[in-house]
Amino acid sequence: MKSGFAALAGLVAASICMPAQANDSAKVSAKVSDGVVKIGVLTDMAGPYSDNLGPGAVLAAEMAAEDFGGTVNGAPIEIVSADHQNKADVGASMARRWFDTDGVDVITELGSSAVAAAAQDLARASDKILLITGAGSPALTGEHCSPNGIHWAYDNYALGKLVATALVDQGLKKWFFITADYSFGHSLEESAAKFVDAEGGQVMGTVRHPLGTADFSSFLLQAQASGADVIGLANAGTDMINAMKQASEFGVIQGGQKMVGLLVNLPDIHALGLQSTQGLMLAENAYWKMNPETEAWGKRFMDRFDGRAPSSLQIAVYTAVSHYLESVKATGTDETQAVLADMKAREIDDMTTKGAHIRADGRVIRDMYLMRVKAPEESEGPWDYYTIEAKLPGESVFRPQSEGGCEIGK
Repeated sequence: MKSGFAALAGLVAASICMPAQANDSAKVSAKVSDGVVKIGVLTDMAGPYSDNLGPGAVLAAEMAAEDFGGTVNGAPIEIVSADHQNKADVGASMARRWFDTDGVDVITELGSSAVAAAAQDLARASDKILLITGAGSPALTGEHCSPNGIHWAYDNYALGKLVATALVDQGLKKWFFITADYSFGHSLEESAAKFVDAEGGQVMGTVRHPLGTADFSSFLLQAQASGADVIGLANAGTDMINAMKQASEFGVIQGGQKMVGLLVNLPDIHALGLQSTQGLMLAENAYWKMNPETEAWGKRFMDRFDGRAPSSLQIAVYTAVSHYLESVKATGTDETQAVLADMKAREIDDMTTKGAHIRADGRVIRDMYLMRVKAPEESEGPWDYYTIEAKLPGESVFRPQSEGGCEIGK
């Protein structure tokens, strides 16, 4: 990362602690454990998802704390960060230390579904809060649900339903998947394939690749030979970028097949360029230019992040942390169960969605958006890459709780 936040890429980044106001109430702040509200951002700082998450996610959490005034109920807000390296054991070790030793009240971001699942178990055992903004596995609100976990932004079920349904309806019925070989990729493929089948399409085949693959040639050759209309990339970050670049070199699109990214973030489009991605359809939970409020916030972010616009997942960190802090303020404490109860009772009205709510299984039921990548001549400037084709209410795209296997609230 070429920014002033590169120093954050060590295992634990320097924490940011906003000073309390001189007139803070000692009586109120005494209701806060250790006299500080501590928020941990556990993320991929230097790996394949760092552009979409990483230092930008840390900055988003810092901005949420700053916009709250740096304190809540007389107690300072402190942001700490760490790199989970996309390894469940590394992430679990850091989450355990944060919860058990360092006094962290809530962990956000996570990125990797395997890391999120491990951290979710620890949060429940330690009676702490998990705000999952980057991980996509629907299992986090299904068989691995927790009363202490909140799945804030997207999940793979919603992404698959939005994109697969839209493209099959356009007549692109035959699909082949190139899938990242871990829980995130598997669930993304499974979700999309389910809706391809439901709409009368057909899955012609699938191949799986390790995280961090550089050479996709053999996978693309198999996909080309399958006769599929659509090659669906059930991966993300640099894996998706490498696959798209090599697909262009192989003439996949020129040969009549359509490349579809099932999880695409704004930095991915920036890396590939509009010439290579124009017309690509994708699902998102947010976009920095979706309305005047997000655009104003996005420009503030860009001013502090070397001119780079925030991804939807970085925006999600900001809105999730803000919602958490509102509940700490409302309850006068950072005690987990009191804060969780307020968060779940409080309607979510932020810059990206209105009238959203947290379901009993922890799934945030929010608006989702079908986006189309602009042609170069449509773009009005740097990072102006999407057109919103449709806004879909959360109830229509997220999996019903009755189908997920979570028993909470039943």
